[in-house]
Amino acid sequence: MAELPHDRSGLLWKGDNLSGIPTSLFLDSMDRWIDAMVFDEQGGGSGTKKNIIANVIMKEGGIICGIPVVNRLVERYFQSCKIIWNLREGDRIKNGEILLKIKGESVEILKLERIMLNILGNLSGIATNTREWVRRAAPVKVAATRKTDWGILDKWAVHVGGGLTHRLNRGDAMMLKENDFASMKLKNEDDIDTLTRVISHIEYKGDFVIIEVQNLKNSLIIVDLWKNYLNRDSKIILLLDNMGPKLSKKVSLSLKEANLREYCILEGSGNIVLDSIIKWSDSEVEVVSSSRLNRGISPLDLTMIFEGASK
Repeated sequence: MAELPHDRSGLLWKGDNLSGIPTSLFLDSMDRWIDAMVFDEQGGGSGTKKNIIANVIMKEGGIICGIPVVNRLVERYFQSCKIIWNLREGDRIKNGEILLKIKGESVEILKLERIMLNILGNLSGIATNTREWVRRAAPVKVAATRKTDWGILDKWAVHVGGGLTHRLNRGDAMMLKENDFASMKLKNEDDIDTLTRVISHIEYKGDFVIIEVQNLKNSLIIVDLWKNYLNRDSKIILLLDNMGPKLSKKVSLSLKEANLREYCILEGSGNIVLDSIIKWSDSEVEVVSSSRLNRGISPLDLTMIFEGASK
């Protein structure tokens, strides 16, 4: 399958996970979340200036995510501490393995502990869950939505798990949904006329355009308009909202019959769950999107133990 425009990870990271660096967009997002977490923690607590070593130990296995975010946290607020990582971002870790060692004053490590574990636990939980979605959905790709709890950090975790980020924000790509068409409808204009007028006057400026559809008829109209009036060098994305795998396949077959399939990408969406994702394997959609990749996911369980402390 050709590369899909839903992969926006290049806007978050320059280079590979070993030698690359986060983009300014990703750093800005990290800083806002880190600032909020540090503020909410309010410092405090007890501890000494004694230099100690602590280990972060996994209590269950999964995919590690959040290393760049923790590094940024330490860089900004806990510069006296030093972290030694035993794994890389996206590596699989087993229950009982040591993820990292941290060296520094005990009082500083205690201030850092809960923030660091929350970041690693939540993002690793999302990455681990996404990896399972990717495995079960193949050959169909899976993408996140803009329903997030931690914004771009959620998107990064989906990427680390092997999923596609989809749009990072409203300005990243154009998406027209049911409410957009309703807001642009003119007096005495029917739905088809509104659809035709709006699609025909799209000013294509981004990397991709997504149009939400709920039926076969509108799917054919939109792709035909895209073919004849708009940018033929890129494909229109049809977001098949709550249409399910069977009807989505019917859309694909109808587009083929009309010689329109090559001008579009089909994205299944709406009430898609992990247990039924296999039903989409024969749907002929290129990608499915779901907020269940990143929302309502249990954090990966991990703990921090000072060396010399009893377990």
